[in-house]
Amino acid sequence: MASFYHSWSFFCFFSIITLIFSRFINPTAAVYHGYVPSPWTLAHATFYGDESASATMGGACGYGNLITNGYGTDTAALSSTLFSDGYACGQCYQIKCVQSPWCYSGYTTVTATNLCPPNWSQDSNNGGWCNPPRTHFDMAKPAFMKIAQWKAGIVPVMYRRVPCNAIRKGGIRFSFQGNGYWLLVYVMNVAGAGDIHQMWVKGTKTGWISMSHNWGASYQAFATLQGQALSFRLTSHTTKQTITAYNVAPANWNLGLTYQAHVNFH
Repeated sequence: MASFYHSWSFFCFFSIITLIFSRFINPTAAVYHGYVPSPWTLAHATFYGDESASATMGGACGYGNLITNGYGTDTAALSSTLFSDGYACGQCYQIKCVQSPWCYSGYTTVTATNLCPPNWSQDSNNGGWCNPPRTHFDMAKPAFMKIAQWKAGIVPVMYRRVPCNAIRKGGIRFSFQGNGYWLLVYVMNVAGAGDIHQMWVKGTKTGWISMSHNWGASYQAFATLQGQALSFRLTSHTTKQTITAYNVAPANWNLGLTYQAHVNFH
């Protein structure tokens, strides 16, 4: 009987300690381990432009000069099925050629920087490669040439989403456009899942102001913010992780300039 009493007392004590401990430490909720790769999925890939990749500059995401803004030539335009109205801008994909004699071994990692629009004048299996519901990558030619011979034109590929941390170093960058009453911000160099779903701005004289999605990777606020240091809060489209970048731009910020934060997604 004594043995049972001591065992029961120990069990009650252990249960109470476990309950108290769990109130303060929740390993599933308290620790965010970052974006993890998705499973490999079958798609197709083509290329556009030439070896200089000059035709890929600009693009629907609004990243401008991809070389000077850190994206290089390892980029791709996504079919609208993947592009998701611009919320896929900045996402990173590993792509490898499969099931074709034109394939090279290995894979390359590209960033989504553009939209490959539908071409309804051509059949989806004969020229209309980006017509919904097709999943398609129209890659910059230098990127395509890493996975297949360019003479192939189109090849089957396997792809998967991957974290952008390996190719996005440093803090998130914010490029300012607009006027005195309208701030348009292009968000670049996003790590983690690479994408943005929601964004807020805060001046030193304001509270947090919700910004609306303009197009591609740009967000806008209709507010008078000149003469105030600016902070930003961002939520990832994929992971829903939210981070805050304080005092990104000084009070004397100007349109046409780009400012870099000290934080990024992971």
